[in-house]
Amino acid sequence: MTSRTKKILIGVGILVVGGAVVAANLAFRRQSGKEVTAETITTRALEAIVSASGTIQAKRSVNISADTMGRVTDLAVNEGQSVKRGDFLMQIDPRNLESAVQRTQAGVAASEATLQQMRSAVISARENLALAQQNFKRQQDLWAEQLTTREAFDRAETELKLREAELREREQAVRTQEARIRQERAGLSSARYDLSKVRITSPIDGLITRRNIEEGETVVIGTMNNPGTVLLTIADMSVIEAEVEVDETDIPSMQIGQIAKVTIDAIPNKTFTGKVTEIGNSPIQTTAAGAGQQATNFKVVVTLDGQIPEVRPGFTCTAEITTATRPKALAVPIQAMAVRDLVFDAKGNIVREKPEGDQRRRRSPEAAAQAAARDLPEGQTRKETEGVFVLRSDAAEFVPVTTGIAGERHFEVLSGLKEGDRVVTGPYATVRDLQDGDKVKVQENSEGGRR
Repeated sequence: MTSRTKKILIGVGILVVGGAVVAANLAFRRQSGKEVTAETITTRALEAIVSASGTIQAKRSVNISADTMGRVTDLAVNEGQSVKRGDFLMQIDPRNLESAVQRTQAGVAASEATLQQMRSAVISARENLALAQQNFKRQQDLWAEQLTTREAFDRAETELKLREAELREREQAVRTQEARIRQERAGLSSARYDLSKVRITSPIDGLITRRNIEEGETVVIGTMNNPGTVLLTIADMSVIEAEVEVDETDIPSMQIGQIAKVTIDAIPNKTFTGKVTEIGNSPIQTTAAGAGQQATNFKVVVTLDGQIPEVRPGFTCTAEITTATRPKALAVPIQAMAVRDLVFDAKGNIVREKPEGDQRRRRSPEAAAQAAARDLPEGQTRKETEGVFVLRSDAAEFVPVTTGIAGERHFEVLSGLKEGDRVVTGPYATVRDLQDGDKVKVQENSEGGRR
């Protein structure tokens, strides 16, 4: 036997032994499979909950501003004090407004005295008119009998016309004066109303939540471009609301009347119940830098049940709003969900690829992407599909599912699974790389059972 022949035989022997080792390893892998955890599909009660944070506010809050400028001469309340409707809050120096009222009153009195004089003049004009009418009647009768001169008759007629004009003038002057008096009385009423503004009382029952003024300071009234000074804020804490910001993706599931649980950071270890009473139709506007890159949120108002004496407006809170409930839902664990590229035929059935040995599982990501992008036969389509891996004997089969509401740890299954199916739930890295038809082995827990 030549040296060349010996080398060939040795090489063939090495290949045979190496192939046997590789085949043995592959056979062992196929027999053992990937270790996974699994869970049996059952029915359970599910609740879809939207969690959002915000602040506590009173349903009714009133900002007290001054309607007249002046110095505060008396301040009767402090922050945190409870007040009733009509209770005295503060007094602004009234001297200027009192002078205005007195000045207007004097003007009204003078006008009324002038009116009395004008009315007396009207009475006198009516008497003069009556005398002129009598004189004209007498001259008219004498003229008919040719017992008076034409000059006397014309003079009597002229006198009558003058007295009639005088009466009309006097009556018009009275009406003008009466209108002037009504105007001055309106001015007096306005001056008295302005004077009443210096004494500020509470418009509602509530709590003084803010005081921005001190006794002796001067208040500034608002103008068209200047809102003026907010002196006090009174909040009616009998009805309390939680104003929270909800992400736009959760808004379609929100409805008026949904039940919510609210926790307040300043009141630990307590949970308060309430209902959704308002859902914003427009997103919350923000002026912060980079606002265009921020998430879009909507305001949702939750009205709390009952009163909470220790709460204050502005407390931060978190609301968990139940948007849907399913008492007996077929539920799949969230960690079991995965997304895979599947091929569907023209009828919508899944076209499953036949594995060629172990080549499919050894594909590189680049090769898998090229395979996904290759041309498909006519009538077939490829699309990303959400589903789970169901245990079929010692293999994992990818099954598309349709989900409903999302609970804390489970999704509601609407189609694709039935009660009793076992689905792969982990480990995460294994589920991420698992492919349809892969061999799997369910891990045993510490008690000897299968997970």
